[in-house]
Amino acid sequence: MSSSTESDLLAKVPSQLFLGGEWVDGTSGRTIDVTDPATGLVLKTIADASVADAKRAMDIAAETQESWAATAPRVRGEILRGAFDLLQERAQEFALLMTLEMGKPLAEARGEVTYGGEFLRWFSEEAVRIAGRYGSNPEGTGRMIVTQVPVGPSYLITPWNFPLAMATRKIAPALAAGCTAIIKPAALTPLTTLYFAKLLQDAGLPDGVLGVLTTSKSGEITSPILADTRLRKLSFTGSTPVGVALLKEAANNVLRTSMELGGNAPFIVFEDADLDKAVEGALLAKFRNIGEACTAANRFIVHESIADEFARRVTERVKAFRIGRGTEEGVTIGPLINADAVSKAKSLVDDAVNRGATLLAGGSAIEGAGTFFEPTVVAGVQPGSDILREEIFGPVLSIIPFTDEADAVAKANDTEYGLVGYVYTKDLARGQRLIESVRTGMMGLNVGVVSNAAAPFGGVKQSGLGREGGFEGIHEYLSTKYTLTPDPFA
Repeated sequence: MSSSTESDLLAKVPSQLFLGGEWVDGTSGRTIDVTDPATGLVLKTIADASVADAKRAMDIAAETQESWAATAPRVRGEILRGAFDLLQERAQEFALLMTLEMGKPLAEARGEVTYGGEFLRWFSEEAVRIAGRYGSNPEGTGRMIVTQVPVGPSYLITPWNFPLAMATRKIAPALAAGCTAIIKPAALTPLTTLYFAKLLQDAGLPDGVLGVLTTSKSGEITSPILADTRLRKLSFTGSTPVGVALLKEAANNVLRTSMELGGNAPFIVFEDADLDKAVEGALLAKFRNIGEACTAANRFIVHESIADEFARRVTERVKAFRIGRGTEEGVTIGPLINADAVSKAKSLVDDAVNRGATLLAGGSAIEGAGTFFEPTVVAGVQPGSDILREEIFGPVLSIIPFTDEADAVAKANDTEYGLVGYVYTKDLARGQRLIESVRTGMMGLNVGVVSNAAAPFGGVKQSGLGREGGFEGIHEYLSTKYTLTPDPFA
């Protein structure tokens, strides 16, 4: 990928805030340097929003809400469909942009464009299918009318690891439902969201329906937005501690909330599993997006009779991974997002080894430019190890053996999180039991990737509440209204 291609693309990306359909300078006087984690070099300098900018964004969203809610569902849907079509045309640009600012290999970035685009297509179709019901009450004295109405102005907070998909997964249902929205992307990877807002503008989105606030001071601008009584919805994807703090703030105005929080996904491999497929699934579940995904498998719980063979096979594959800048041909492992992520991965591996685990591959940061960490396999991880409790968010595969089904389920559920689990077995009855006994909001049964725009994405316990995607996704932005009328035949 030539430097001129990269610079030409970066020149197209807005560097200002998006408010009222206009690209405007922030009022803080501050800026944010967005860097390439593979090189440490600055990609682009953008505006850093202030409290005044946040209040203006809220004013615009509130003022535009009524007219957007009154816009015909077909029109809302066609705008989203137009955005989907434009994204297909600009797919290579978005893929490159994500690779530059986040570090993921270009092939995976292309996959994210496909995945993220599907939320635009899915919710463009759901916009015209918002339904209610009509019927007699049980007493026969009147008629019940149940309708779904937009919940109102929405505040969307997205993480850095999937810059396009997280934006489309929140923006598309909000707009389809008739809600105006303000989105705050992560300061580490804001460029994709800015470029996507420009795409929506090109697709004909009316002024004021969407605002974009980029900031290095999230709490400073989020608190006044959440305190504004005109805001009616908060959707957040990120860490559980931050999510809990936001829920406390949201409670003051009794906001509708959607929370997609941390994960600690178990990946269970039974003795009867197809080991070739289990290894392939493990590599996908662990190393997709360099392991920086809330759905990434965190704990590989493998039957003791096959644990050594499973470890041997995955180690052989992991040692063959190519590490480098995501724009380079054949790279499978890019950099972690920053130095803190590298330090965390190193600390978790060292703790596991110090407690008795065996290091089979990797285990160290890579010196030189960028924030790279070797893809790693540790086996025989002992109870009490930090790596079994904390979300790794890096390319580290940890293996623990189990004895029987009850032991596997106990180990899988030994966490406060419950986002997703993975199970490999040929026994259909066992698979059905595991669907019910493993306490997660999602399950991959003999598959290593579960995310799909047509499916409800979300977890239980400390992994959050609400669902994104699927038929359920648009209802997060709708409020149910019931009306009773007299019997028209009385």
